[in-house]
Amino acid sequence: MAEQQTLLLAHSIVKSFGPTNVLKGFDLSITAGEVHAFLGGNGAGKSTFIKIISGLHERDSGTLEFAGRELGGSSVSPIDTGEIAVVNQELALLPHLTVAENIAMPRLNRAWRKWSAREARTLAVEALSLIDPDFAHQSVERLVGDLSLHERQLVEIARSLRSGAKLLLLDEPTANLTASETGRLFSVIRRLISETNLAVLFVSHRMREIRQIADVCTIIRDGKTAVDRASLDSITDQEIIEFMGQTAEPDQRAQAQAEEAVNVSGERNSPSDANPAAQSFHVTLDDTELEIHAGAIIGLAGAPTGPLTLIGALTGQARKSRWKVRQKGVQLKHPSPSAAARTGVGYISGDRSNKGILATLPIIDNLMAARRVVERRGIAKRDEIEQGQSLLDALKIRAGSLWDLPSTLSGGTQQKILIARWLTLQPHLLVLEEPTRGVDIRTKREIYALVRKLAAQGTAVVWWSTEYVELVELCDSVLAFDLSGRPTVVLSHADISETNLAEATGMAA
Repeated sequence: MAEQQTLLLAHSIVKSFGPTNVLKGFDLSITAGEVHAFLGGNGAGKSTFIKIISGLHERDSGTLEFAGRELGGSSVSPIDTGEIAVVNQELALLPHLTVAENIAMPRLNRAWRKWSAREARTLAVEALSLIDPDFAHQSVERLVGDLSLHERQLVEIARSLRSGAKLLLLDEPTANLTASETGRLFSVIRRLISETNLAVLFVSHRMREIRQIADVCTIIRDGKTAVDRASLDSITDQEIIEFMGQTAEPDQRAQAQAEEAVNVSGERNSPSDANPAAQSFHVTLDDTELEIHAGAIIGLAGAPTGPLTLIGALTGQARKSRWKVRQKGVQLKHPSPSAAARTGVGYISGDRSNKGILATLPIIDNLMAARRVVERRGIAKRDEIEQGQSLLDALKIRAGSLWDLPSTLSGGTQQKILIARWLTLQPHLLVLEEPTRGVDIRTKREIYALVRKLAAQGTAVVWWSTEYVELVELCDSVLAFDLSGRPTVVLSHADISETNLAEATGMAA
């Protein structure tokens, strides 16, 4: 078989942001017709390198070639020519346009072409049908701003798959997909590679998916190449983790870190001061009943429709819901998430970029956002700086300053910021949507420890995740939903397994 063409060649790439050196002489080569896993911990430089390829950042030094030609300077970007397509970890869709317009615009928006709504609709249906035919026909005329994060992820991926690109950059593309949708995506990628010799750079922290789809891997650590083009057949999961510098901390150390972070404020109640009766929630829908006790971690499993409906009822996002939520026998109807927060219900959205991180405000404002909502104030208190710095220190968050923007932090570190908002408030109930989306192994362990510590102090936790292994490890009980969003069963303790969850949800583990 003839040797495949080297499509992308990066050599000694250097990139700094002020005093922060992100890439320190990084090398990478991608060959046509392969799926190349790009691995590294949060903050290692993966997203920065992808943005350099995409033309969003200029490299400081080093050479970058695509299809034999040098990139940068006055040369036309392959993004502009359609030769490279990218799905970023934070999605880049236009919320005021329809699904059809978002998908078709890169292909139909040319000076020499007349825009055709009919052609746009056809292109969009064809693209979305590659992954989810039912969603394709239901969504093409909807505004992107009205879609859930899960649905927007499908639109972003579909747009890239139908771009006709030679190189597809996928930065955590499956973070919001169900197992069946991930399987269909991988099938489409394999077919496109077979038909067009497409190359794919695939970023993921899910080792099972990496082995399902990738041929080779390159590992970046601290801005440098730690492993260059290793065959996935020749390297073990443990070796990958060690090369990433992600050897998981012992549980005792992660728990000690959680202890320090959760006890940053001196205003917290001790576990003996908590009132378990006041913190228990009883939720019902038709014949389904679920008791959320103080200190319990309750998992939600299944396609997004079901879990998000319950989450909406718990957090005040859904003003009308078939779910009934009671506390101490009294039915709760929160008119908004802020009203829910003031009654002790915390919420961390899975949509980090649009409903989580306040991108235009500094880190200190992001850390104190929940406290300010609960206390109904917009003016900073004098003790916030000290408390904010204590949170950063306790959570081992490396930030230049509390006044830096959160965009200076990696995605995984931003996720820790969202959780840190609630650490000093000790809510009665904390609801989390996919809280480990796009984070590395070490950060996952840190988040697990934080949530366990909050639960140990009396907070009831509801945790929705599409990673069954996560639910098995963390949860006391799991409420499963089928593909249509109907609750099917509550699994407890020894019954919580990947096999049982797959059977109860109709989705592969």
